[in-house]
Amino acid sequence: MVISTALWSFALVVGLLTLTPGLDTALILRTSALGRRRRAWGVVLGIQTGTLLWGALTSLGVTALLTASHLAYTTLRWAGAAYLVWLGARMLRDTFRGVPAPETGDPALLAGTDSVRGGWRQGTLTNLLNPKMGAFYVAVLPQFIPAGTGHFAMGLLLTTVHILIGLIWSAVLIGFARVLHGQLRKPRARRLLDRITGTVIAAFGIRLALGD
Repeated sequence: MVISTALWSFALVVGLLTLTPGLDTALILRTSALGRRRRAWGVVLGIQTGTLLWGALTSLGVTALLTASHLAYTTLRWAGAAYLVWLGARMLRDTFRGVPAPETGDPALLAGTDSVRGGWRQGTLTNLLNPKMGAFYVAVLPQFIPAGTGHFAMGLLLTTVHILIGLIWSAVLIGFARVLHGQLRKPRARRLLDRITGTVIAAFGIRLALGD
């Protein structure tokens, strides 16, 4: 397999994976639709930071040790599941307790919520606490590294392809969410969005805990 063929083939695989609705999609759409555009891009950058780390660790062979160790994998799986369930449950709790969502027209209320740093932290944690990302890279990445090439350099190149596709798709999601922003100014619509997103995130956490 030549390098160009490996890149195109890997792009097809991760492209289909990226287009499949999942936890990342839910987080990006929810954050952007509520008018927190900077935080949404922070989430995107955090997710891609996690992807870069998984790719680099896989290229170094570290994540192979993780998947080979049942205890290490189980520990990370439970930590990730607990984080996702907590995140989803907090969203649901706030909607039923009537915690008000900040209005997009008030800069003072948005000052503590619409930040790239906060979104980056959330996106990075969500990605790194998902052991299935590591398992995916261990299983898939080596299949696209041509013989005779440097594993680390080629692994990072393939990971970069994944990141670029993720950034492009995230830009589409954020643009789409901005179209819906006007419909989500009403508190009832925001509560509904948070309940849907919180349920999806908590469900992912439960599914991860059950090992499905």
